[in-house]
Order: sequence, then structure tokens, then C-alpha cells
Amino acid sequence: MVPAVSLLPSLMNASSITGRGSGRRVASTTTLSQDDSLALLRAQRRKRPNSPHLSIYQPQLTWYLSMFNRLTGITLSGGMYVFGAAYLVAPVLGWHLDTASLVAAFGSLSVFSKLAIKTVVAAPFAFHSWNGIRHLIWDTASELTLKGVYRTGYTVLGLSAVTTAALVLL
Repeated sequence: MVPAVSLLPSLMNASSITGRGSGRRVASTTTLSQDDSLALLRAQRRKRPNSPHLSIYQPQLTWYLSMFNRLTGITLSGGMYVFGAAYLVAPVLGWHLDTASLVAAFGSLSVFSKLAIKTVVAAPFAFHSWNGIRHLIWDTASELTLKGVYRTGYTVLGLSAVTTAALVLL
């Protein structure tokens, strides 16, 4: 059993009518079963207002760059961990992950496939690298104005596109 507190309306007596009373509200407790307690809690939660969260804000460049910086960092480090683990267990499982095998496998792909794989690897690398340099610039307390943040953000996007294209076309 769970005790519940309910507030009763203030009691009207002679002292509260004349204005000389304390105006207190009387609280009482009621013992509820576990099911009734959960039902009361659910009912109270339904009456709460919902926070509008992100839906009321206009999306901004800084949001997207921050989100993509985190995602590219996770992607790059995750890819390195997965490949590193695969490279370590490759001899045990009979996989051929040596350089010669990887070069031969990549060389046998179509041009479109090669460009697609290179883009998938180069784009996160280029963006994360340039955005890291952007953060190093911020660490020197430079470009921290709103105009500077947007200028460096667009610079990162432009340099990432150029670097990605250069790496893909190598």
C-alpha cells in the first residue's frame, strides 16, 4: 500500500469568514494499492504540459555542424575499431585482410563502386578534420562571435567538399 496525500478545500469556519483565521488547508493521507497509485501517477502525467523541445526552434547551421561532427567522429572511430578487430581475428577465421588482398579486391570493383566507397570514407574524414581545426581556432578565443562562427562553419563546409572531391579523385 502506498500513502497518497490529497488536499481538501479549506474549511469555512467563523474565523476564516471574518478574515481572522489562518486560511490553512487541511491535508489528509489515503492508502492506495500499487495499481491505484500507478493509475494516479499516469493521470497526473497526462495533465502535464508537454515541452515543445526542438520543434519550436528554427534549425541553425551550428546545430547541424555540431551533430555531423559527432556523427563523423563516431563513424570514423567505430570504423577503425571494427577494422582493427577484424584484422586481429582475420588469421584465426581465415580471412585475407592483408594489403595485397585488399588492393586486389578494390581493384576488381567498378569505377562507380570505387568512387562511392572513397566518398563514404573521405567525406567524414575531411569534414571531421576541418571541423577539428575550426575547434582549435576557437580554443585560441578567435572567431567566437556569431558572424565568426557562421563564417568558419561555411568555410568548413567548403573545404570539406573540396577535400572530399580531391581525395575521391586520387
